[in-house]
Amino acid sequence: MDKIKLNRRGALGLFGASGAVALPGCTTIAQKGAHTGPVQFAHGVASGDPATDGAVIWTRATTGADARGDVPLRWQVALQAGGPEVQSGSATAAVSADRTVKVELTGLEPGREYWYRFEGPDGTLSPEGRFRTLPVGAVDEVVLALASCQLYPGGFYNAYAHMAGLDRLDAVLMLGDYIYEYGEDGYGGEIGQRIGRVPDPRHEIVSLDDYRRRHAQVKADPDMQAAHARAAFICVWDDHEVANDSWIGGAENHQPENEGDWTARKAAAMQAYFEWMPIRDPAKGHTREAIFRSFEFGDLASLAMLETRLIARTKQVEYEGEPGDAEAYAALLNEIRREDRELLGKDQLAWLQGVLSASVTSGKPWQLIGNQVVMAPVKGPDLERAMGPTGYQTFLGKLPPQWSKPVADAQVAYRAGVPFNLDGWDGYPAARRRLYETFRKSGSTPLVLAGDSHAGWANNLRDDSGRLVALENGCTAISSPSYGSLLPGFGRFIEQANEHVAYCNQDAKGYTLMTLKPDQARTDFVTVDTIFERRADARIDRSFTAAPGASFGPWRSV
Repeated sequence: MDKIKLNRRGALGLFGASGAVALPGCTTIAQKGAHTGPVQFAHGVASGDPATDGAVIWTRATTGADARGDVPLRWQVALQAGGPEVQSGSATAAVSADRTVKVELTGLEPGREYWYRFEGPDGTLSPEGRFRTLPVGAVDEVVLALASCQLYPGGFYNAYAHMAGLDRLDAVLMLGDYIYEYGEDGYGGEIGQRIGRVPDPRHEIVSLDDYRRRHAQVKADPDMQAAHARAAFICVWDDHEVANDSWIGGAENHQPENEGDWTARKAAAMQAYFEWMPIRDPAKGHTREAIFRSFEFGDLASLAMLETRLIARTKQVEYEGEPGDAEAYAALLNEIRREDRELLGKDQLAWLQGVLSASVTSGKPWQLIGNQVVMAPVKGPDLERAMGPTGYQTFLGKLPPQWSKPVADAQVAYRAGVPFNLDGWDGYPAARRRLYETFRKSGSTPLVLAGDSHAGWANNLRDDSGRLVALENGCTAISSPSYGSLLPGFGRFIEQANEHVAYCNQDAKGYTLMTLKPDQARTDFVTVDTIFERRADARIDRSFTAAPGASFGPWRSV
């Protein structure tokens, strides 16, 4: 397979994170009651939500524990690294926002790369970052990286280190699970203990301070900082930014009896998210949950980013019965088929139809949908048939005790027709049909992008009649464990059980690189060789292409 060279220097090597050199033309700022002493930019810089005339730029001012007051900062934008400023201004890292700051830049030129940095009141300079504004008019190529599921204790962010070294990168689509809520004894905790990545705080996060500290820990990672400095991020949350398997009224991992009110926990999590992420605040009149929004890449592509967790999602269906209980399985299947089960809600679905229709009408060949969970219907594999009875029993016998029974129970459920993942679109088939009908009405055959599953996917999405309605790419995790951790090669069994699944990698970690051109979309599944040491060789595991319009068809392996 193709090898990709790893450049760990990335954007961070261009300017030091310390020093006391003032930006050209800038003076020290003083405000009454403000902190004017030393600062650090320990969490780097980030940009996000690019527009044709700007983007959001972000940083955090780190002060000593005894510091008081907001921190006045200056920012500078240039056309090249270390170049003369084309814009500059002042901003305040407020205590009320955990001393984070976001600046919404405007007045820049479309389709250009810009460099930016911040300066503290003592003259300390931040690292320098860069972003590309959205293009206008004719566009020959757009390069996007897809990322999700970066459990801090689960492993090092070697995929981000590689991403930061790419020669061309227009934006990063972060599809959710930027942080996880678990404590040191929770999901992946044993890995974190082994490699020295214990979550902070050590307990499950519930309060505003907890969520802020967890975001801070992730952004302190040097490879995370390098990726943020390399390109603008276009982000949505999934469930773990609040709690596992969240829905409109709660979450599987939220227990009101000892973790308090769900609404309060959700509000704390969202406040920390909007403080720490380079994302625009919701438009006036919209709730914080309503982060669905769109981006236009000239005449080439439209991107619609969806929210599938907190706005409208119906509670996930849970199995209530013993393994092999046919009536209980039938009840579960009847429940998930209910017409009133929702993921997007009417308002978001209508908005999406408008975005897709406008894109098609304008003649753009590509419509992309950034979505948290896998959309394809996926049958769970029959491992006993695939491995043989002896091989299957040997596999179960080698599993850790806490996994052998759940795996065996899941096999019984799959044979009864229960889908592989009820937290994905398979748990909401009526909502999926409504979405497919939206595709039809808009005249779009979109590229659906999914996170959440910790696996790489290339899926051909078909409606109930068998008509191909869309293509799907799922990006594997940056660091979160997956089924391949229990059974290497598990993705092959998924492929064998589902003819519309062209590719499923449940073993490797990495990211997905998507290159769009007027006549072709190419997807490269980039994987790293380890996440348990801070080093990585990256390779392209598989590549797929597709054509738009009249030539649209299933994914073609390259």
